[in-house]
Amino acid sequence: MRLTILINGSDPTVNHDYAVLWLDTDQHRWSRESHDGIALPEWGEMRDTNGVTSLCAPLDDSPLCTLRGLHVNRRQEISSAHGDATWSCESSHSPMEGQWRLQAVDRQIVHAEHALFAG
Repeated sequence: MRLTILINGSDPTVNHDYAVLWLDTDQHRWSRESHDGIALPEWGEMRDTNGVTSLCAPLDDSPLCTLRGLHVNRRQEISSAHGDATWSCESSHSPMEGQWRLQAVDRQIVHAEHALFAG
């Protein structure tokens, strides 16, 4: 299953920083599809611990971004459609607080042709 997630500041009318991510719950990987102001690498690995999904760089356990309240169980049920997000500011490297929102759910099996999830 693949989730499309929007991450942005708590007041998007003031702070226009955002990132749109695809989360692949089968392969436990994520990819950055679009962004401005929220600096995340092109892809990475994700971990779900007690309802907190951590987005990490490839082969790194340190979270770059955390999505509180996002959990997908074994029956592919999603715990929430929105919640709190934390990431590191690109310029100051200080923690930033915002929100994540579920934009789309693709329950079809995805066979990537030319993407990082292909192999």
